[in-house]
Amino acid sequence: MSGTETTGRPGADVTGSPGGWSYSASDEAKRRGVRKMKLLASGLLLAATVVYALAKWGESAGAGAWAGYVAAAAEAGMVGAMADWFAVTALFRRPLGLPIPHTAIIPTKKDVLGRSLGDFVGDNFLSAHVVRTRLRAVGIGLRLGRWLENPEHADRVTEQAAAALRGALTVLRDSDVQAVVGEAITRRADAQEVAPGLGKMLERVVADGGHRRVVDLVVVRAHDWLIEHGDSVMDAVQGGAPGWTPRFVDRKVGERVYKELVRFTAEMRDMPDHPARGAVDRFLEDFATELQSDPDTRARVERLKKDLLARGEVQDLIESAWSAVRGMVVAAAGDERSELRLRARASLLSLGARMAQDPTLTAKVDGWLEDAATYVVTTYRDEITSLITDTIAGWDADQTTRKIEANVGRDLQFIRINGTVVGSLAGLVIYTLSRVVAG
Repeated sequence: MSGTETTGRPGADVTGSPGGWSYSASDEAKRRGVRKMKLLASGLLLAATVVYALAKWGESAGAGAWAGYVAAAAEAGMVGAMADWFAVTALFRRPLGLPIPHTAIIPTKKDVLGRSLGDFVGDNFLSAHVVRTRLRAVGIGLRLGRWLENPEHADRVTEQAAAALRGALTVLRDSDVQAVVGEAITRRADAQEVAPGLGKMLERVVADGGHRRVVDLVVVRAHDWLIEHGDSVMDAVQGGAPGWTPRFVDRKVGERVYKELVRFTAEMRDMPDHPARGAVDRFLEDFATELQSDPDTRARVERLKKDLLARGEVQDLIESAWSAVRGMVVAAAGDERSELRLRARASLLSLGARMAQDPTLTAKVDGWLEDAATYVVTTYRDEITSLITDTIAGWDADQTTRKIEANVGRDLQFIRINGTVVGSLAGLVIYTLSRVVAG
């Protein structure tokens, strides 16, 4: 981009002045249009002047009554043209460079105009009533519902949401998130007593018979282990016998104990109503009650919880859970056929259909949006309007004047043209009426 090439954006002043406005090719074309209109308006003023001079000369030379009419019309046209030239010029600069009060309005009052514009926007566009009325008239909830119930739109939203989720999870540092997750879980677990909750859960499990499958698994595994390790069991029993007993007696006792254990586990495995199973039920019921009501049991559980949370292995497990969760979520977000993406898409379609068909839900969504928008504009209205005032205050006065004149000056030159034409007609009418009254 050369030194004379422009962008047409604030803040890119080709002259190097900060906050100035530069000019694009479109702006330059508009400025050429303004110059042409200025020449046309000035030409009309010059033509009115020439006509006035010729008409006055003709009138003094006895050309006839018509010369007076022409002179009056031309004179009024000159006055109208010069008055409108002064008014239009005074907007952008001082006419003829003279320090006339209330001229060069835009460069001298730029900051005041910026503050007024900011106040106008804040009062008329950023008020709670205006925002609510406008949003209610738009009916965003219904439109959003109809838009979301389109499968193509739901696919697009799902894809964009998945991309945003992947991006957010990718930029997050695992160490930071792991530390936060670990601290949050540890703090929450340390602050809340777990024994009553465990007791209630165990009580429901026992009442529903959910523990019986665990008992079945333990009994079956115990019986199989005894069958596979019979020699080990008998050796353990014989090894615990007194040294003064004969070895054959120890063997007989070991065999007897082993057989009783095998029989006991087999009976528990095959008999759902075995007394030992009932004893397990009663033990678990009593333990569930103690977890909820016995202070000593609850204190022991709390000490056990603190000991477990303090172990490094437990902290490593808690922190590593984030890596596993992040990996699963990132993979699911990137897979179009993943359960996460499919469920998100189905939820969007369902939400869109409900919003399009359920006036109550649509009204709720509209209310939420209105509340959110109202909160934003009322809370940050000063910041929003200051963006306007501060931006305008940062613009270079001369550059701003040239930019505005390039964009609206062509239309303003029509004021000069109209002033010349209307002034001429008004002068002609006034002169005619005065001649009629005098005659």
